[in-house]
Amino acid sequence: MVNIAAGLVKMKAAAVLLGPAGVGLVGLYLSLVQTASSIAGLGLSNVGTRQIAAAHASGGDEAVGRVRRALFWGTLALSILGGALFWSASGIIARTILRDEARATDVAWLSIGVALSVASGSQIALLTGMRRVGDRARISIGSGVLGAALGVLALWVLGTYGLIVMVLVAPLVSFLLGHFYVARLGRPGGPSIRLTELAREWQQMVTIGVAFMVSGLVTSLGHLGVRTLIQQDLGAGALGQFQAAWSIGMTYLGFVLGAMGSDYYPRLTAVIRDATAATRLVNEQTEVALLLCAPVLLAMLGLAPWIIPVLYSSDFAPAVDILRWQLLGDILKVMSWPLGYVVLAAGAGKTYIATESVGMGILLLGVFVLLPGFGITGTGVAFLLMYVVYLPLVWWLAARRIRFRWTPAVQAQALSVIAAAVTVDTAARWSDLLGAVLGVALAAGMGLWALLRLSSVTSARGRLGRIARLGERVRGWTIRIR
Repeated sequence: MVNIAAGLVKMKAAAVLLGPAGVGLVGLYLSLVQTASSIAGLGLSNVGTRQIAAAHASGGDEAVGRVRRALFWGTLALSILGGALFWSASGIIARTILRDEARATDVAWLSIGVALSVASGSQIALLTGMRRVGDRARISIGSGVLGAALGVLALWVLGTYGLIVMVLVAPLVSFLLGHFYVARLGRPGGPSIRLTELAREWQQMVTIGVAFMVSGLVTSLGHLGVRTLIQQDLGAGALGQFQAAWSIGMTYLGFVLGAMGSDYYPRLTAVIRDATAATRLVNEQTEVALLLCAPVLLAMLGLAPWIIPVLYSSDFAPAVDILRWQLLGDILKVMSWPLGYVVLAAGAGKTYIATESVGMGILLLGVFVLLPGFGITGTGVAFLLMYVVYLPLVWWLAARRIRFRWTPAVQAQALSVIAAAVTVDTAARWSDLLGAVLGVALAAGMGLWALLRLSSVTSARGRLGRIARLGERVRGWTIRIR
């Protein structure tokens, strides 16, 4: 929630100071950094989590120390190499993707972001594999708040020249905080690793990691391709409208899915060979993700005409329709997210690449086909179509690998959220006011149900325990009222 608030402030500042064209350029620069870091990282951030978790579960301090050393030296080399190659290709990137060779200097500065993103990815992988969820949360909050504050300050002082600073400051802060928390783990245990052992660890990491790199590259290239199509067909202003809707969707979903993934992925990796345990874990994560996302999703569906001007400005009105279509697709994304991790945890690299390629292919094809007829709204429709295809695909793969089936409770929860979202969307397209009233009312109802349901399944203490006890009191009041 802290990161959402910080992100909203940053988005608002960028919208007011830069306008739609500037916001679109920020999104394009971020996509370039993400794509390049996906290539340069060779998937070590993903496979590092997997290897650390496996070593931590079975091999003890010596095995963890061996993986840690290999991860550190491998990432150091890749971050330097990736940044250098991106810098050397800055002119080509500016000419072919941005269609503006004058921006080659700006692109060259992004090489710093590429190197820092690769390095911070290995830090997060280590902390995630060691189940240091609290440290991950502190890094996330610190980089979100400091990145937003410094980014807004750069825009305020430097104007459009501060745009590059805004893009680079987040990976810089994330790297510095990651270094601090990794250093608190102490030096890796066990004896020093020989070069031959280091080479074996690298070979194993790269063998698995290349598959993750290619799958991440497919996603990054897909997003970059969508932005390139929009900019070339409709211009920078339309790209800004897309980026506005996209940022809102990714921000609130990242709040839930990112936080849960830091714990879910290592746990699923540990039990992936036990089909019953893995199926139970996937169902739990699906239900909790739906419970946490549904209230926000329904409220945003109803309030989209007011949310966009508040978070950006009145110039971003076309983003409302894009956001509505994306929010409908987000329901299917939330349901497919835990299933996608099944293939990832099993280490089925080629299958994971294929599924991500299908999803991105549908998105790109949808944008290419719909953009001429539907304009920028076609990007939202294409997003929904992508998950209409992707969800059945990952469900089928999970069913084959762990004999997965959704429980009746998850099925009922999913159908309820879908029905409520379609109802709010239909009402909102007929009347903004009716959609807002219905969206807020159903969001409140879903929020109450989420509180009651989570309180019945958790035995946690601390803050979560107090929320659960509040839910039990609310449950008691509803029983007495009935």
